Amino acid sequence: MPARCVGRFAPSPTGPLHAGSLVAALASWLDVRAHGGVNPGQSGQQGGQWLVRIEDVDTPRCVPGADALILSQLAACGLLPDAPPVWQSQRGALYQAALDQLIAQGLAYGCACTRADIARAHEVAGRHKPRHGELVYPGTCRPDAHGLQAGLQGRTPRAWRLRVPDGEGEGSGNGAHLAWTDRRLGPQSQPLDTAVGDFVVKRADGLWAYQLAVVVDDAAQGITHIVRGEDLADNTPRQIWLQRCLNLPTPSYLHTPLVRGENGEKLSKQNGAEPLDLRDPCAALTQAARVLGLALPATTASTTVGDVLAQAVSAWQQR
Repeated sequence: MPARCVGRFAPSPTGPLHAGSLVAALASWLDVRAHGGVNPGQSGQQGGQWLVRIEDVDTPRCVPGADALILSQLAACGLLPDAPPVWQSQRGALYQAALDQLIAQGLAYGCACTRADIARAHEVAGRHKPRHGELVYPGTCRPDAHGLQAGLQGRTPRAWRLRVPDGEGEGSGNGAHLAWTDRRLGPQSQPLDTAVGDFVVKRADGLWAYQLAVVVDDAAQGITHIVRGEDLADNTPRQIWLQRCLNLPTPSYLHTPLVRGENGEKLSKQNGAEPLDLRDPCAALTQAARVLGLALPATTASTTVGDVLAQAVSAWQQR
């Protein structure tokens, strides 16, 4: 392990934290503390650092005041960042510099396609949208080997896309299959060309895409260990590919179990997850730890948040 572990929790301010959010926050905090951080409640500057980043790049989905509420919920659980939080909405210059680099390298290109255009191209080819997935971009606007954008056919680019390697290993030497190892899920692999296709790094509405923003921010903040929910695992190969294109380091990844509702679906704000009940922060933390497979002692009237966090750090280290 690196001498210094830097982790982060990066919530989107689309509403208050729920039980699933706390699991991800606690796991990322525990991982830093267990990898050489200091005691709960103290600054992590000595051996590890836990950061909070507000991912408000998708501004239409953000709820006013949700960022402050999230920070107060974390504080109630004793999960205090070791440096002031940052907001993605204030970091556009970093994202633009990364996009400029990708364009200069011939790795990013303008795309004029709408969703309807992409769907039509698939229909013509006899392909159908997967039940729980997106249509892979068919490469309509992708430049040819000579850098010409014949696919635009005089249309104005709406978005910017990143080229992914094809089955012959274009640009990577590794073929289209991108492999990595998750600390919990084990060896993983995804064929970028057939599973994802060239993906958006700047949207048609002018907003920065999540994939680019998260990669740039993780590198800028020196993140060494990414711990997040299992639902984000399929984003990892795209992010690793972006890291390679931008010559950035690849962090260690660990994807945690999901909290599911009574219907079996992932607990989320989109499907009506209730805000985190923090009338008893110790109980909330203990329940989150159990989702992570950590067996903590039952709390009593005298148990403090610091007690629960210390027990959880010890249990995480043992695992």
